[in-house]
Amino acid sequence: MGLGLKLKNIIMIIIGSAIFSFGFVHFNMQNALGEGGFSGITLILYFVFHWDVALMNLLLNIPMFIIGWKLLGRKVFYYTIIGTISVSVFLKVFQTYEIQIGINDDLFLASLFAGVFIGTGLGIIFRAGGTTGGVDIIARLAQKYLGWSMGKTMFMFDAVVILLSWLTFLDIRSMMYTLVAVFVGARVIDFVQEGGYAARGAFIISEHQDAIANRITNEMERGVTVLRGYGHYTKKEREILYCVIGKNEIVRLKSIITAVDPHAFVSVTETNDVMGEGFTLDDEKRPLD
Repeated sequence: MGLGLKLKNIIMIIIGSAIFSFGFVHFNMQNALGEGGFSGITLILYFVFHWDVALMNLLLNIPMFIIGWKLLGRKVFYYTIIGTISVSVFLKVFQTYEIQIGINDDLFLASLFAGVFIGTGLGIIFRAGGTTGGVDIIARLAQKYLGWSMGKTMFMFDAVVILLSWLTFLDIRSMMYTLVAVFVGARVIDFVQEGGYAARGAFIISEHQDAIANRITNEMERGVTVLRGYGHYTKKEREILYCVIGKNEIVRLKSIITAVDPHAFVSVTETNDVMGEGFTLDDEKRPLD
């Protein structure tokens, strides 16, 4: 596709925008809950001045478009334009054809569903390489240059906006439930964005490292790296095997190790972000779709 954009990513950004907008209208707006970031600012303007959230979403993001172009590059800029416009369009659609969600003024349920819908929508957008403008761009920059998770960064900015919401239209009870929604949303963003790459890293120390490495390579088709180690107590050099596997493969790995050496020492760690052959690249070093 022209400009280096992928149709699959554009479709995912549009789907994510629809999920986000549905939750925003039907749980935040219907139940007078706040939100973080620029979305929270549009809610302040809506409940205080009755300004349209779809229009405000576009107007507030114009400066962010400039920042996105200068700092993130042309591709992310275009994805951001698509995401922001999609969100505004779906906000208008869902306000026009609004569905009344029967939760009987249960703010706890409303906050949970608001967090799940907004977090899922944003997570999908981020996974596709896009943003919806606003704090999403700042969070993406923090991830790129500081290594912070996007959910964590957004939660920090959200706290400031929620405080402003409390000073304008939220009462203390609604503010507390808004915090619940924002926290849930931040966790869901990280889960959706990183969950597809969740894996396990295994360190294996054994007297039969060659046999174990051969079985992992041949039976599981996973690469194994040999690290040089030194036992502090024994004062002996040891070879340590390290491999990264999918989280659904951990039982199979353990059975292979146990079959070769029941006395092997194994340490399994959680790995949330994996890039390379077998995860994001195929055997020919091409990106997996």
